[in-house]
Amino acid sequence: MGCSLSLNAIIPLVFSDPPLTKRQLGWLIISAGVTLALASLLVDVVGAGQFGGLGPAQLQAIGAGTLIILFGLTLLPLGNRPA
Repeated sequence: MGCSLSLNAIIPLVFSDPPLTKRQLGWLIISAGVTLALASLLVDVVGAGQFGGLGPAQLQAIGAGTLIILFGLTLLPLGNRPA
């Protein structure tokens, strides 16, 4: 009894999946940084927090989002090589 798929049938399915490229990974990282920066700015719209303006945690989150975006931008010129 057991599974009807053998190991030889599963391996080609896994390797036929194209890998994530460095450019795609860069765009994913950039979108994560933009999401982090926008989410930290939108906290004021919701009214959360104790500060009237940008608080220290928001500034740190915006800074982290900016660094993440910059890191993602460095991956874009690397093209279609596997990540």
